[in-house]
Amino acid sequence: MILLDAAQQGTMNPILVIVMYLVVIFVMMYFMTIRPQKKQQEKMNSLMESLNVGDYVLTSSGFYGNIVSIADDTVIVEFGNNKNCRIPMQKSAIVEVEKPE
Repeated sequence: MILLDAAQQGTMNPILVIVMYLVVIFVMMYFMTIRPQKKQQEKMNSLMESLNVGDYVLTSSGFYGNIVSIADDTVIVEFGNNKNCRIPMQKSAIVEVEKPE
């Protein structure tokens, strides 16, 4: 509002006012969208790095299971009490991790 008043009085260049508003809008967009997304990505990266055999995980499809084996981008997850139900999946399909006590 102060900038708008100054522009109306003729003491400020209208182009400068527009540039300042654009800067303010960009800063607001950064703090409202880009920064939270970067924090979430960093959290997911640290989650993927902390995976260990025996961790109890929740997959993106909603299944709970234990990690049996870990490769580069693939993990083998055992679901339920049936030892024959082992499914290989990408690490990115893991949403949550619970460490064994």
